[in-house]
Amino acid sequence: MRAEIQSHRYTAHVDTFCADHMPRTEQLPKIFRDLPEYACPERVNCAAELLDRIVENGGGERTAFIHESGRWTYRRMLETANRIAHVLIDDLGLVTGNRVLLRGPNHPMLVACWFGVIKAGGIAVTTACLLRCRELLSIADAAQIRLALCDARYADDCEEAFSRHADGTPRQEATVVRFNTSAGESEQQIPHYARDNKFGSLESLMGTKSPDFPNCDTSCEDVAILAFTSGSTGRGKGTLHTHRDIVASADCFPRHALCPLPEDIFIGTPPLAFTYALGGLLIFPMRSGAATVLLEQTSPKHLLEGIARHRATVCFTAPTAYRAMLKELTREQTASLRKCVSAGETLPLSTFEAWEQATALKIIDGIGSTEMLHIFISAPEDEIRPGATGKPLRGYEAKILRADGSDADCGEVGRLAVRGITGCKYLDNEEEQRKYVQNGWNLTGDSFRMDEDGYFWFQARTDDLIVSSGYNISGIEIENVLLEHPAVQECAVIGVANNDRGQIVKAFIVTRPEHAACDALKKELQDFVKAQIAPYKYPRALEFVSSLPRTNTGKLQRYQLREQSR
Repeated sequence: MRAEIQSHRYTAHVDTFCADHMPRTEQLPKIFRDLPEYACPERVNCAAELLDRIVENGGGERTAFIHESGRWTYRRMLETANRIAHVLIDDLGLVTGNRVLLRGPNHPMLVACWFGVIKAGGIAVTTACLLRCRELLSIADAAQIRLALCDARYADDCEEAFSRHADGTPRQEATVVRFNTSAGESEQQIPHYARDNKFGSLESLMGTKSPDFPNCDTSCEDVAILAFTSGSTGRGKGTLHTHRDIVASADCFPRHALCPLPEDIFIGTPPLAFTYALGGLLIFPMRSGAATVLLEQTSPKHLLEGIARHRATVCFTAPTAYRAMLKELTREQTASLRKCVSAGETLPLSTFEAWEQATALKIIDGIGSTEMLHIFISAPEDEIRPGATGKPLRGYEAKILRADGSDADCGEVGRLAVRGITGCKYLDNEEEQRKYVQNGWNLTGDSFRMDEDGYFWFQARTDDLIVSSGYNISGIEIENVLLEHPAVQECAVIGVANNDRGQIVKAFIVTRPEHAACDALKKELQDFVKAQIAPYKYPRALEFVSSLPRTNTGKLQRYQLREQSR
């Protein structure tokens, strides 16, 4: 039977797809549900906890989001989200439990769509703008998504993906509704497969809707979001997170490591499609009534300019960005900052020390995962041990395991295992669920050691996942794309160490006999990958080889490639 916590008796979802594809009870990790500080009502809608409650308590005129297009108060966000919820149900036929794909840059309208979906009882599936048609198509098929709300500037790939299935057959009853549509967009500018959209823009549909909406009476165990992550297998893995998970996350890292204030102004670079950003730029600031600067241009230069311009006080980004900002920052530019958070990849000690010297601020490091929703090991500034990731936050337990599954001794390197108030729940993926969850513990794929004081020190990844500039990248996914190019006979992709990005993607290519290895072909292959999947995944290093190392049975030996690339 499927997990009891998703029993249809308790759910508000008419569409039970996610509940039906939840891991079986015996495959779920142990979840700590009885901790008093994380108590959650049986019936709760996380949108009400994060948004409605602030307005009800008199905070409606507080600034919620700052964007180049203007300032959004909490009241404006609430009323916009309520109107979107009406549109979803009244005009677009959303049934509770339906998955809704969201696509757009970090913009207040994307946030309003996220809240609108959850208020209406849907499940938000937020995707990054950098994803291409084939990636969106894969997500839409895996989650059986028939409805998308998409920023008009990034709608083409989404509309193409929603026009067909992976096998090329037309997708029936699929709808893409654009928001942030420019007034001057003409019929000729809209792709042919989107011109039959009878609904018009989201803004036009919202025009007659009430700013009030009765939130769906969801169970705390109803799924609220479906976040996709790439693993070492190359197959996109959907991770399920409930309303309880969202509320618990809102009260964990902020309360025990970050300690935000209502007067804070958050800023950061990760897309809201990533759970790191969902927490750092939406859940955490809104839980405390703070404001967030949403940047669409997220280079380190733009981040630094944004900090200075808006007097931001809390920064969320990856170590790569902190290193890059060090090259040009002045103390005046970062004078407003009081908290800096790093996650997505390990924080090098050299970066921590250089940032502290330049700004007098200690970067709060942390490890989290899409599977666990957010950070579960970290430390507040006064407890930071430079070079260490930190200790398990209240609500989590962690330990180190040997290869045979036994508990490792203090100081011994092994695989990190964690359990607590959130846990891994893959969508319809029993094989990966068995790998990630064992004996009630979540196994993250990271090697750590624990010192005698309980601090955890990162050592390395234990799988083939490449972590570059905070992005998780599957080498197998890139290999599959490269193999589609007519010049490629064989290929292998690995991650290699890089001072600026932590790792970069490196591809080893065996060309077909009729194609000569040359610089022109190298650039052609790199551009080919950029055109097929998110550009940050392309191989920054590419080497032509005569053959690839394999076992007698033909299995690729990536470890040999990693060794020769050191």
